[in-house]
Amino acid sequence: MSEKRNLSIDGPRLWDSLMEMAKIGATKKGGCCRLALTDLDRQSRDLFSKWCEAAGCTLKVDKMGNIFARRAGRNDDLAPVITGSHLDTQPTGGRFDGVFGVLAGLEAVRTLNDLGYETERPIEVAVWTNEEGSRFAPAMVASGVFGGVFSLDYGLNRADEDGKTMGEELQRIGYAGPEEVGGRDVHAYFEAHIEQGPILEAEDKTIGIVTDAQGQRWYELTLTGVESHAGPTPMNRRKDALLGAARVVDLVNKVGLDNAPSGCATVGMMKVHPNSRNVIPGQVFLTIDFRHPDDAVLAGMDKAMRAGVEQIAKKIGLQVEMEQIFYYAPIHFDESCVSAVREAAKDCGYSMREIVSGAGHDACYVANVAPTSMIFVPCIDGISHNEIEDAKPEWITAGGNVLLRALLEKAGHVA
Repeated sequence: MSEKRNLSIDGPRLWDSLMEMAKIGATKKGGCCRLALTDLDRQSRDLFSKWCEAAGCTLKVDKMGNIFARRAGRNDDLAPVITGSHLDTQPTGGRFDGVFGVLAGLEAVRTLNDLGYETERPIEVAVWTNEEGSRFAPAMVASGVFGGVFSLDYGLNRADEDGKTMGEELQRIGYAGPEEVGGRDVHAYFEAHIEQGPILEAEDKTIGIVTDAQGQRWYELTLTGVESHAGPTPMNRRKDALLGAARVVDLVNKVGLDNAPSGCATVGMMKVHPNSRNVIPGQVFLTIDFRHPDDAVLAGMDKAMRAGVEQIAKKIGLQVEMEQIFYYAPIHFDESCVSAVREAAKDCGYSMREIVSGAGHDACYVANVAPTSMIFVPCIDGISHNEIEDAKPEWITAGGNVLLRALLEKAGHVA
């Protein structure tokens, strides 16, 4: 790719686009709240679509609301090279998670237009629906349907806490598209993203070449005991569901520590019933999140947790209902796509290192149906899923430059 050594995106234009998008759902602390399929999500989709049409792209929307903005290739019948990510955020999310990958793809298209580059294959910029999973569980539902992991009915019938389904909300905001979900050839897929961790910044590396992604298991656990008065009930006669939950939290933490440094284990949500100060809790709902890049280790974490929960419940006298609601095996990304990212970073002269993604991304499901890789850039202090999430403009530009070259490598530079 030496003939394209001076090829560069318009970094300030990409930054300005990110800051303009960040106004939609802006929070007082400088972050963003654009939950999937809300009116704010619709506004972000509308803005993205307007920008893509101005860049000469044609737009298609599938039945899960995934948007594909297509820049035609010289041989437009060839399978496209796709890049993208998501526009939805966490309730207290940041300005870069997801949206950087979407707008870096748009900036690559704009740059190719500016320089009069033609590619052999078409390039598409994708917006995936409900990556975060914060309104509709689980995460990455729409890319999961695209990747054949979930059925269309499953995706459309995911409901939020108010009982509203994804299908209903797609209709409401006008993004229930006519196109089938997936089932078509994709030549390659790239996703640019902030690292969401501290490694790149700590090691002063500009580009993370993502070779693998951790496997994940998500669980929902309900412990049921007996509600009783906090005063008259002796300690040795209690069936305290919250006590059981506290011990489960400690167990989950121990499972993570026992499988460090790659293992991660988190209890992220808890609901206590009846949640009254003078009533012994009769029921607790909590979530468990396990992650590891080795599927055998991940299975061992599952086994240890289940055995521990059973012992805790038996000792206190609790009933247990547990369901694994989400699982995917560790992902090893496509070697040729990883190589395209590595060569692009080298061509640009950026410092880099190989890295394993600790977070789930749409790329993990797209990898089931297309050669795939990811590009990471640092984020300040490794903080993400937080309103103070931040990145330096030079990192954002670097990620855009590497993405542009990787896309050209796979799409075929004609002129």
